[in-house]
Amino acid sequence: MSLLRALTGGLLLGLALAVSPAGAADCTAPAAPGVDWQRCYMDGRTFIGHRLNGARLRETSFQRSDLSGADLRRVDGYRVRFLSARLAGAQMDGGIFNDADFTKADLNGVSLTGADLRRARFFHATLRGADLTNAKISGADLLGADFSGAKWIDGSHICAEGSLGQCN
Repeated sequence: MSLLRALTGGLLLGLALAVSPAGAADCTAPAAPGVDWQRCYMDGRTFIGHRLNGARLRETSFQRSDLSGADLRRVDGYRVRFLSARLAGAQMDGGIFNDADFTKADLNGVSLTGADLRRARFFHATLRGADLTNAKISGADLLGADFSGAKWIDGSHICAEGSLGQCN
């Protein structure tokens, strides 16, 4: 009977390890390239100039955070929330930001070259001087977004001053 109990105990321990969150996001991990902050709350924090390239930021919230000049190239930012965040001068090239929320975000001078922005929300965001070359924007909500001086998705057209909600 003790052998059966030992085998059963070992099996239960193995099952517990299999369903434990090993490999789950570590919301206390320091900002670094490739960090896994999936479903974390980083609201109101400062990450000015930090290197987060290749990070996993799926469904993470950066509401009112400052990521000015941050390296966010090639991040997985599916459904990330940058509400009222500062991202001025950030490098976001090749990032996946589909379904992301940039409502009222400061994206002045941001580089979004080749970024996936499908179905992203840019409600009243500021993208003055941003580079959107080859970005995918189908289904994005651009209502009230300021694209003045931004380089449009074709890589050659510069949006006119006063381009709100669209590139003129």
